[in-house]
Amino acid sequence: MPFCVGLTGGIGSGKSSAARMFQASGAGVVDVDDISHALTRPGGSAIAEISNQFGRDFIATDGSLDRARMRELVFKDPQAKDRLEAILHPLIGKQAREQVALARQPYVMLVVPLLLEKNAYHDLLQRVAVVDCSEQTQIDRTMQRSNLVESAVRAIMAAQLSRADRLARANDVLHNDGAEDDLRRQVAVLHQRYLVLAREAMR
Repeated sequence: MPFCVGLTGGIGSGKSSAARMFQASGAGVVDVDDISHALTRPGGSAIAEISNQFGRDFIATDGSLDRARMRELVFKDPQAKDRLEAILHPLIGKQAREQVALARQPYVMLVVPLLLEKNAYHDLLQRVAVVDCSEQTQIDRTMQRSNLVESAVRAIMAAQLSRADRLARANDVLHNDGAEDDLRRQVAVLHQRYLVLAREAMR
């Protein structure tokens, strides 16, 4: 199994930007959100069971998951959230582990938004890297990116680990309140550190 680093952070923190930078540097990247999207696109492996469990109303006309409708349901109904996760999480976990095992890069970044909340991949990880920014930056970015109102963003944040708890459990922190070049410089430093740690782990 390759040297594996868990990459996480609150909504709007910049996980995807950091992951792209690590990938451009030569790291392997396995993103559970990408796996989830593949499972719920037209013809995806999870669509039939989601339709069985929730009804055709939650499947869009193109055959994909109606994300907006499902998001509205799971925020109102915790049991619906549990039912959806019971369908998706085993499939996501299986594919994520397979992709990590098959990676041929010097090390792998496993990108998981709720990595510390779920603790599902602890046996794979040698380190945890957290992308961090102020809560106001999280809100501003998410409102701009996802066209959500502030109350909706705050509801998502409330369901995630607090910023303080996330930082307390991090081995490495990428500070992302500034410009993209600042994040890129931090990624470059960590990339070199992970190359060294991955080599040492192989001895």
